[in-house]
Amino acid sequence: MTPPLDTPTSRRVRANGDGTVYERKDGRWEAAGYVLAPGNTRKRVRVYGTTRKEALAKLTEKIAASNRGLPIPSAQGSVAAYLTYWLENVAVHHLRENTHTRYAACVDRYLIPGLGKKKLTKLTAKDVRTWFNQLRITCQCCTRGLDARRDQPRCCAASQCCHKLLSPLTLAYIHSVLKSALEHAVREEEIPRNVARNVRTGTPRPRRFEPLTVDEARQLLTTAQGHRLYVLFELALHTGLRKGELLGLRWEDLDLGSGTAAIRRTLQRTSAGGLTTLPTKTRASERRIALPARCVQSLKHHHEEQQREREAAGTTWQQNGHVFTTAQGGSLDPTNLTRAFTTLLRKAALRRIRFHDLRHSTATLLLEQGVELVVIKELLGHAHIGVTATVYAHVRIRLQRDAIDTLSTALDSPAITKANGDSDEPPPCALVR
Repeated sequence: MTPPLDTPTSRRVRANGDGTVYERKDGRWEAAGYVLAPGNTRKRVRVYGTTRKEALAKLTEKIAASNRGLPIPSAQGSVAAYLTYWLENVAVHHLRENTHTRYAACVDRYLIPGLGKKKLTKLTAKDVRTWFNQLRITCQCCTRGLDARRDQPRCCAASQCCHKLLSPLTLAYIHSVLKSALEHAVREEEIPRNVARNVRTGTPRPRRFEPLTVDEARQLLTTAQGHRLYVLFELALHTGLRKGELLGLRWEDLDLGSGTAAIRRTLQRTSAGGLTTLPTKTRASERRIALPARCVQSLKHHHEEQQREREAAGTTWQQNGHVFTTAQGGSLDPTNLTRAFTTLLRKAALRRIRFHDLRHSTATLLLEQGVELVVIKELLGHAHIGVTATVYAHVRIRLQRDAIDTLSTALDSPAITKANGDSDEPPPCALVR
């Protein structure tokens, strides 16, 4: 039997599973239905609208997402509450202590003040993008109250903003921390998607560095002759080892007979444990490298010197097996090594660079000597060759230019090429394919 045409819209029969829609006493429309919830359970949800069509559209959207296997969000708290939970219960177990400290500083300094008050389930890509755009143009002296804590204000408190803006690298780091936190919220089925992934912050330019030239590297080693840590600086320039890898190196890791070293650990200072030996930065960083013959000889001499220091220290000697130690055998603090390196640069009349730039210098000098990129990647312990290629792209461009100039010279001088030949036949490989 055909239903009468004047049937109220609020009482139309809906199919099983489509939910119900009805008008409330306050004039709003309410729609309710069952959708997928975390834990593969079902949960009844209610949505509201000013019209029947609006309420029905909201319910239909939730049911459609449920049919695609997306559970409804279960989080009811703010972004700040979830970020705090994530740092204290998740990130702390998966990150190195120093990395966790940087993540926590990023969350406390930028993410919570900027997005913390918003509900986690209602955070949108537009919210994140709008906040990032504002963060780009915001003076940090003013926002973080840095100027107010100065004895002599020189920014907003003095009515002359210094426009201390965040660098593109810092903005990219903040974005990566937010993405990591929201990605875990998706895995825990707290939210249906990671909205931070839909926001593009731009690719920051790699940090610019000025590696040592061959003459500068030679001058540095010459000045370091006689320094107690001469072997460390020599090894850094010849192998490109990181500061922590050098300080974490033990005698048991060296095979001076075959001239190799096993890189298994790194030494870092953490806020909780002080000087701590940790695994290498990545799995690819754990590697075995060849040692130059001159470094092998220097290490043998350094071992003899260390034995003499041990005898002089007597019972105060701190045995830890490290190759590079203090005069009493204790672990070398990375900060003290940086100070010694800065002093050495000043003594050698060289421009000031970071200790890490010795690593860049090694790779740059090897590239300029024609060493293949894959060999440099294995020596430096990069996880992917793309990392090596990206960091040292400027060197590769210069080498390409040299190669092209060489080819141009050959192609522009046919008379000279012919004069040097014994016949009119073209030389081998003269044809470019």
